[in-house]
Amino acid sequence: MYIPSFNKFDNEQEAINFMQRYSFATIVTSVNDVPVATHLPFLVEQRDDKIILLSHFAKANPQAAQIVDKSVLVIFTEPHAYISPSNYEKETNVPTWNYLAVHAYGKATLLAEGQKTADLLAHTISTFEADYLKQWNGLPDDYKQKMMKGIVAFEIVVDDLQAKKKLSQNRSVHEQENIINTLSKSKETTENEIAKYMDNLKPTL
Repeated sequence: MYIPSFNKFDNEQEAINFMQRYSFATIVTSVNDVPVATHLPFLVEQRDDKIILLSHFAKANPQAAQIVDKSVLVIFTEPHAYISPSNYEKETNVPTWNYLAVHAYGKATLLAEGQKTADLLAHTISTFEADYLKQWNGLPDDYKQKMMKGIVAFEIVVDDLQAKKKLSQNRSVHEQENIINTLSKSKETTENEIAKYMDNLKPTL
């Protein structure tokens, strides 16, 4: 991903926090030079100074068989906003787009069926809806086993993390304030979120 120096995330932990917040991501692989993608919820963990991504495919998804020992890319991105040149001080300007994105590259390993897959599902439930875990645990074992046989669980050890926040860092303070004010007044949630990210940058500008 092309990342000018002023658009880099401040540190790795900031990128991890972003991935955990916007954890519904896109996993991309390539088969015979043809890109293939699936949209999945991910768990993002840190183990022994390594970043680990965990998720699961539907077993019927052909991509599940394409990730073993292959380089994969997982793209985390969510808030974005159109930036009108009306926010700028000079008329000689063009529109652009503000956004945040993290690209995580790594090798995938399938998790064994049985306890490891069950543990992943319990962890996933605890992360996204802890109150449902009691209900899940109370379901008949044969039902849960049937559900687990329909998925392929995996984890990715990240070996390259590329993180970009394009938030008008190259504009003047006055123009940044104009953009923040404009986006803050929007009825669109994603635009409000970009305004908040920009506002959080101000102490470091």
